[in-house]
Amino acid sequence: MVWLKRLLRWGLILLLVGVLMGCAAVGVAYWLIAPRLPDAAQIRDIKLQVPLKVMSRDAKLIAVIGEAHRTPVKIGQIPEQLRKAFIATEDARFYDHPGIDAVGIFRAVWLLATSEDKRVPGGSTITQQVARNYFLSSEYSYTRKLSEMFLALRLERELSKDEILELYLNKIFFGYRSYGVAAAADFYYGKTLDQLTLAECATLASIPKFPSSGNPLSNPERALERRNYVLQRMFENRMIDQAAFKAAVADPEHARPHEPPIELEAPHLAEMVRQVVIDQFGSEVLSNGSVAWTTVESRLQSGANDAVREGLKAYDRRHGWRGPARHVELPAEAGPKDFARELSAERTIVGLVPALVLSADKERAELVTAEAEPVELTLATMSWAKKYLSENSRGPAPKQPADVLKRGDIVRLARDAEGQWMLAQMPAAQSALVSLDTDDGAVRALVGGLSFTLSKFNRAIQSSRQPGSSFKPFLYSAAFEHGFTPATLVNDAPLAFPDISRPDGVWRPGNDDEKFEGPVRLRDALVRSRNTVSVRVLEAIGVKYARDYITRFGVPLAAMPENLSMALGTSSVAPIMMARGFGVFANGGYLVDPYFLERVENDAGKVLFRAQPKRVCRECGPQQIAAASQSTDADQLAQALGLAPAPKPAPPPETASASPDVTATPDNPAPRVLDERIAFLVRSLMHDVITRGTGSGALVLKRNDLAGKTGTTNEHRDGWFTGYNDRIVTSVWTGFDDFSSLGKGEFGAQVALPAWIAYMRVALEGTPEESGQPPPGIATAHIDPGSGMILDGDGGIVEYFRADDLPRLMAQRSAGTGEQGTEAQGTDIF
Repeated sequence: MVWLKRLLRWGLILLLVGVLMGCAAVGVAYWLIAPRLPDAAQIRDIKLQVPLKVMSRDAKLIAVIGEAHRTPVKIGQIPEQLRKAFIATEDARFYDHPGIDAVGIFRAVWLLATSEDKRVPGGSTITQQVARNYFLSSEYSYTRKLSEMFLALRLERELSKDEILELYLNKIFFGYRSYGVAAAADFYYGKTLDQLTLAECATLASIPKFPSSGNPLSNPERALERRNYVLQRMFENRMIDQAAFKAAVADPEHARPHEPPIELEAPHLAEMVRQVVIDQFGSEVLSNGSVAWTTVESRLQSGANDAVREGLKAYDRRHGWRGPARHVELPAEAGPKDFARELSAERTIVGLVPALVLSADKERAELVTAEAEPVELTLATMSWAKKYLSENSRGPAPKQPADVLKRGDIVRLARDAEGQWMLAQMPAAQSALVSLDTDDGAVRALVGGLSFTLSKFNRAIQSSRQPGSSFKPFLYSAAFEHGFTPATLVNDAPLAFPDISRPDGVWRPGNDDEKFEGPVRLRDALVRSRNTVSVRVLEAIGVKYARDYITRFGVPLAAMPENLSMALGTSSVAPIMMARGFGVFANGGYLVDPYFLERVENDAGKVLFRAQPKRVCRECGPQQIAAASQSTDADQLAQALGLAPAPKPAPPPETASASPDVTATPDNPAPRVLDERIAFLVRSLMHDVITRGTGSGALVLKRNDLAGKTGTTNEHRDGWFTGYNDRIVTSVWTGFDDFSSLGKGEFGAQVALPAWIAYMRVALEGTPEESGQPPPGIATAHIDPGSGMILDGDGGIVEYFRADDLPRLMAQRSAGTGEQGTEAQGTDIF
């Protein structure tokens, strides 16, 4: 028995030595690792990655921008059954262990010792996962594992169990850029946490183990198996009873992707915000919970979206049916699963729903949507679908549904005003709309194209298109500054100029109707958009003078050609540039810088940035008119918008941007760039464009305070309408990205004005009509409508003039020289 005692003694000694060595090893490891672990302050100041939110001025969510979609929630907001589902599957002894689970560790060690696997399951508690996810890398090594264990013990000393569980449930990844239980519940089920069923809770708890390959969208069979395993674990740990277990197992899985809960659609604007805040604050702004407040108003933005889309759809229907989006061969035995597969790659865009044609005959066509909804179309729902032949021609009207559709066609559907399905197609043309506050340049609505999904190009601010006749008001204001008046008579007659770039060496500008009216007063010339009159006016005042003058409307010098074609709108502008320029007429002569970002707040609501826009200040006293800018900087407008890095040092206040609650003072007035009287005269002419000219369609708004101008370019490549009242200025452009023709007869009044009208109907709803009284220094006089000469008495028609022009005009009349005077020398003005 002596040998047994010796054996036991040596065994105890060896065990003690082993324990001491193990403790020493742990101590050394802790001594080496502890300095690299976060301290208590860092643990208490854990920050979740929360994406940037972009909001409208009236607190509607526009976008959530960031790699991680996360909505942090407090532990009290997380249902108990959801918490139990995670605890049951991840760490059943969570509330009992000190941060590490000895049983789990020994199981992991045993598996390492008895198997050839280098990575084995088990051993990581929820606390350890929090330590790893927040502070450590995902590297698989013994050093990292020891760091994880030591940090877990430190976490348990600093935080309560509920605080640790809250961090865990807000951090874990669920696939599809969803982080945290709240984001996962919203994405997979479109629900808030309190709306989840037991089965849904179990499904969410099953995802983090295999977030990419085991979620219910990518692998529904595996996800269902994992869900039932979670329910089994909950039952075994007495977290649910047998009845609840059986009911949850029987519940069918119905997860499907849900888009983020966007309340206002303005994706092009959201991208503008993203660029600006990253430039201002760095990429971390996309993950620190900041909120960017924009200047757009939800009612106006929604109206702009609808106006642009309906305008494009109307244009598209006028030009006929281009055929299905694509065609697939459907076997006779094809069923619902086959239909769903063929439609799986399609998505609803701008209200146009994808559908698969199952049959088409003389009476009807039968279709099925991607949501498996059966649809029946009759000939009446596709009567517009004449075959597209070219931009100027269409085939005959269809006589039966089979003339348009056949089995296997994938097409688009839309609902009409009564909610009935109609055949539709994705418009091929594009359009853009910008609406600005005339007092400070705040963007109230912005649409950069038909669909951000189809094209991220922002035509509202990035396009470079010719404005056509809508550029003429700038030229006319320069002419009025030069001594012309609305009554000046100019000859609308053929012109010819040498031009070596043309085949015959001659440029012959003409009018859209290919007719000439002879002598025309400038007022009527703008109302009827007479091109030859504009060319003669530009020739009279000089191209250099006109170009320099027009820069005061914010149009860069480089955007304007150095020749007479500028009179026909051959400059290169974007809709926001046109809106900004027309805003000068609207507000009485002040140039304001467009801005769209009102303020940026951090996650605690502290304001990090507040825009400081220049504002119209009519009470600030006389202001000297700013000299015409000679800048040719192509980034000028981008900098005013905050889309291009400002030069160093920081830009002066006039290029900064701010909050609508800032009161205008002499310290931040917008610069006056135009005589208030000239602004009124041009507005008076553009008011007539609406009351009796090419913009007369706007009369349906039944307002007397509107002014604007249509624009159409050569071969109908671009259609414009820019118009305003005292409060708001809006510019609409329509055309093809590849500069194709819109088709004969598609003028600005047909392709742009309807969208402007639809939007302004919304924007002006409930706003009082402005009086439109002339400013001081404007006088009226009776003129002969035929000659434009001022009459001694009444009679004739009444015209507006600058008061200090009248003595000169009266003297010219007395001398018998007519109004043209010296400005007419060398031209056909008479």
